[in-house]
Parts: sequence; structure tokens; C-alpha cells
Amino acid sequence: MAGTESAGGVRQDGLPAALSDPVRVAAVEATGLLDTGAEEVFDDLASLAARITGTGRAFVTLVDADRSFWKSCVGVDLNASAVRQSSVEQSFCYFLVEAGGAPFVVEDAAADPRTASHPATGPMNIGAWAGYPLLDAEGRVLGSFCVIDDSPRTWSPADLATLSTLARSVSAEIRMRQVLTASQEAQQKSADLAHTLQAGLLPAALRTVPGMQAAASYLPASNRHRSDIEVGGDFYDLFRTHGENFAAVLGDVCGKGVKAAQVSSMARYTIRADAAETGSPADLLTRLNAAMLAQNAPRFLTAVYVAFHRTLVGAAGTITLAGHPPALVRRADGQVRQLGAAGTLLGVMPELRLTDTPFQLGPGDLLLLYTDGAIEGRPRPGTAPEDAGAVFGEADLTQALVSTCGMDAAATIDHLTAVLDAHHQGWASDDTALLALRVTPAGPSGPRTGPTPEMLT
Repeated sequence: MAGTESAGGVRQDGLPAALSDPVRVAAVEATGLLDTGAEEVFDDLASLAARITGTGRAFVTLVDADRSFWKSCVGVDLNASAVRQSSVEQSFCYFLVEAGGAPFVVEDAAADPRTASHPATGPMNIGAWAGYPLLDAEGRVLGSFCVIDDSPRTWSPADLATLSTLARSVSAEIRMRQVLTASQEAQQKSADLAHTLQAGLLPAALRTVPGMQAAASYLPASNRHRSDIEVGGDFYDLFRTHGENFAAVLGDVCGKGVKAAQVSSMARYTIRADAAETGSPADLLTRLNAAMLAQNAPRFLTAVYVAFHRTLVGAAGTITLAGHPPALVRRADGQVRQLGAAGTLLGVMPELRLTDTPFQLGPGDLLLLYTDGAIEGRPRPGTAPEDAGAVFGEADLTQALVSTCGMDAAATIDHLTAVLDAHHQGWASDDTALLALRVTPAGPSGPRTGPTPEMLT
């Protein structure tokens, strides 16, 4: 049917074997253009070709093994066409696939021996046909950019030069889309890997502590409605150290990426391994600092460590800050105060200044640990004035915690997450980890009106 013997061989139906080359067919499918609607960029180029050459019809066509799909078809009454395509044997486009990248030009289709008996010549009223291949980056023929004249004609050098240039423009547009698609797929894979790595840094479920409620959340930086998420360095954990003693830790490694994840993982598991053997939170964090220096950790770390146990009336423990923001305690009556003394961050200096601060929690009291993403939240860029008032700071977090008076640990975390999300409108400049521990109230408890600002300490 091709009219000439194909150099690459023929299929059983007589068409060029190159049509069914699996690599070429896969490349056509990878354009993402098959079975899609008309688009202005392709229609504009096809219309330009028809206008400059003075022909009535112009096509941007993708050719797979079985059909010619018309991504653009100028001069065709689509209302009279069931679909934007024809079977491959009903199209001249397979000549371009057979030619492997050379143009195919016919001045009198009814007289040219290559097309005289072609099944499309008469029914499609093809007088003259000129087409140039659409090529991918590896030179594979994806389809054609062609014009059709109802009458035989001589194609001028200017006509052919125009078609060649426009065909290269269409090919460039397709290649750009292929690169974009590949980039998006790679980005999604990267995001999936980041999610997997991040999940490995966090406990699948928080440890159950008798007589206490626990809840936590992790919000990654950047727009959470997109896939541009890179694994961060925030982590938290809650575990039993020995006997009826428990520990909670929350840390923030500087930076993001694999190195930050390595430091997070090392810190979390070093803390777990040493927790049962170390006397105080300050001692434990000192040992972690020594381990980081010995291993030449590529990132520094801020952390808050809490060692605690249940008492007859609630819980008691010790908290230590290593370059980390102070914890917040929400009393059962709604008052909120900071807890912990400033200390040296980890992984930089061998000598540290760390302070163990004792605390007690009564029924209904809640302890909140958080990373600095919770007190440095900014609105989505371009949606609010870039001034100091736009930053969600320590006072804002404190006030938000005041408004959770009476809520259990899970509801408190949900509320704070919602407040932060509303402030930065789905865009977060930094990772944010939250961990809440609450002593279960002695009796029924539910949300109630929060205290006035004067109750803050």
C-alpha cells in the first residue's frame, strides 16, 4: 500500500514496519497528546501554514501503530467527523514514518505512483500534499505537520521552507511538553520518596501513656497542594524509657534533604538508645551532642527533651531545651505559660549550656512542644503585607493555645493546625511539628469558654 517497497520492511497489512516499532509508539504515547482536544498553540501554527501556502487544509497529526490522530485539523468539518482521527492506512502520514525523518511532498497525488492508488487520494480529494515530520529529541518520527491542496500544484521553495520551520516549531512544543511531563513525574517520585523518608523519621503511632492523652502532627514546608515537598529535619517521638518513666522529644535539624534526614534519624535513635541509661535530659542531650560531633554530623540540631512520670494527681518531670523554643503549658483553667530555660543547640560546640527545669502537670493540664515553624509562620507570598505583623509569632501561638481551653490533646493539635493553615493559606515557609501531652481530667470535660487575655502569664 505504500507504493514503494519500504527499506525497513513491511507489516502483514503492507504498511511500513516502522509504524509498529515499540520504541517509536511509546514515544508517541509519551507526548500525552493522543485523544486530547484542540489547543490554540497547534491550531495557530496549522492555520498559519494553510494561510501562507494558500491551501485549504492543514494538520498536526500524531501517528501510532494504528491511526493518525489529528491534534489540529484546519479546514475540516469536525461536525461531520465522528472522531479527530483516521485509520493509519487512510493517511499519507505513514510515508513520513517510513522515510525516517525526511519530508514527503506530492504535487499531483492522482498521478504520483506513490499515491495514485492510495485509498485516501480520491475520498479525501487530495490534489497535492506536503508534510514534514514531527520529531522527538532522539529523532523518532511522532507524526506529521502537513498541508493539503484540493488541486495539483507545484510547491514553491518558500512553501516548503515555511512548512519545515513550522514543523520544527511544533516539534519543539511537543519536546518541551515531554520534558515538562518527565520533570513532573520525577518531581512526584521525589515527593513520594520525601514522604516515605519523612514517615520513617516519625513514629507510626504515639506511645500510649496511662492516664494521659497524646497527639502530634507534622506539616511539611511549601505548598501542601502541590508535590514540591522535600524531606525535612523535624521529628518527634514519645516512648517509655524504663519502668513507669516516659520521654517525649521533638527536634528540628537545620536544612532539608537527605543530610537533614540522616541527622534526624541518628538523633532520634540515639536518644532512644541512651534514654534508659542517662540521668537527666541535659545529660542525654549532652551525649547526643558528643555523638553528632564524633560522627561529623552535617547539620546542627535544636531539640527539646522531656522526661516524665505519672503521679497520684497528674504528672511530673524535667524539661531541657537545646537551642529550641520553650514549651507551652496550658493549665486546666486556661492559663498558658512558657516552660524551659534557653540552652545551646547541638552538633556545633563540645561545651554546652543546658538546664534541667522541673515541672508538674495536674488533671486537665496540657504540655505543648513545637518547632519554630509554628512561631515563624508567614502568609503566602503576595497575599499580605510583608511586615512584622504578618508573622505568626510566639504571642499568636500562645493566644491560639488559650483558645483551646478544655480541648483534649487531639482536638488541640487539630485546632492549632487549622489556625496555622488559615494564617499562611496552605503555604508554609518551614516544616512544623507539634506534640501535645495532656493529663486526663478527673471528671467529664469538654470545650468551654477560654480565659481573657489577662489570664496569660
